[in-house]
Amino acid sequence: MISRRLRDYALLLRLDKPIGIWLLLWPTLWALWFASRGTPPPDLLAVFVLGTILMRSAGCVINDYADRNFDPHVERTKNRPIAAGRVSPREALVLFALLCLLALLVALRLDAAALWLSLPAVLLAASYPLAKRFHSLPQAHLGIAFSWGIPMAYAAVRGSVPWLEAGQLMAANLCWVIAYDTWYAMSDREDDLKVGVKSSAILFGRYDRLIIGLLQALALALLWSIGRLAARGPVYDLGLAAAAGFALYQQYLGRKRERGACFAAFLNNNGFGAAILIGLVCDCLLWSGHAAAAGAAAG
Repeated sequence: MISRRLRDYALLLRLDKPIGIWLLLWPTLWALWFASRGTPPPDLLAVFVLGTILMRSAGCVINDYADRNFDPHVERTKNRPIAAGRVSPREALVLFALLCLLALLVALRLDAAALWLSLPAVLLAASYPLAKRFHSLPQAHLGIAFSWGIPMAYAAVRGSVPWLEAGQLMAANLCWVIAYDTWYAMSDREDDLKVGVKSSAILFGRYDRLIIGLLQALALALLWSIGRLAARGPVYDLGLAAAAGFALYQQYLGRKRERGACFAAFLNNNGFGAAILIGLVCDCLLWSGHAAAAGAAAG
């Protein structure tokens, strides 16, 4: 009985589907490496990774609580723990509060500037599920929530936020989130129309794939611009080129707008985010190695 209950809690937190953790983690890691101009301090890296896991889990819980009357009517979500009656709404609220408290305890290891920035993150996570009831682009709300780790990372590393660089990185991530979550919404479009939930897939209509492509292109252009601000080199640009390859492959996957193919295109964005981080990390290591070699030669 206890093991079954724990299993339902794990499913509610989507620990069996870590794609959301990765999609939230990639831009946070980009920010940590950009802010550090190289490898970030290990303690900060641990704080942000753990905080990301906790806040993504909290977001899943509050999303399923808010959608408890919709999920039973959607094919993909009808067996989720709250929708299926295996976890009560009250249990979900208690679990959400506990996860937020744990995230706050983790964030207490940050300095004051980063800690204050963590408060809007909770509000954004809690309010996102309501966005789909009031406006046609809830993916933008999700994009802001998924971008909030960026200024926190800069504040934690540097003590303040250089908004020219951090703002561009947030804008790039916002474009990317709207793009990949539109693929996700395209896989649910028929069900969302049936139950009256709003989404970017419904708003964009037959221009969905075109707009996704434009958003991903804009995200990559902004990331290239940030690379110039941060004096990144050609290895970073290779990472951007690899990410562009993933974006093109997603267009191929979703060319017929089939439910399963659109969901596969959504999942493929894990590769998009990873390619950018790998290019950034390798570029930082390469140029730091060059700087160290130059310093040794000069000495």
